[in-house]
Amino acid sequence: MGTWQRIALLLTIIGAINWGLIGFFQFDLVAAIFGGQDSVWSRIIYSLVGIAGLVNLALLFKPTEELERAEPKATRT
Repeated sequence: MGTWQRIALLLTIIGAINWGLIGFFQFDLVAAIFGGQDSVWSRIIYSLVGIAGLVNLALLFKPTEELERAEPKATRT
């Protein structure tokens, strides 16, 4: 996994935690930190999290390929 994918994964996790807080406690952590949902900084964070989610769609298809590459050659039939 490359650096950009790790950053995207981190942003996606932050977004998931924020959505969990909204769902369970009606508390928007991003809005609380950056001055409300309508602030420029909050919108930037929301946008970055959304883009990161799209980037991470590629991870849905990677595990099979990575497992095939990681498998020792001696056990292949």
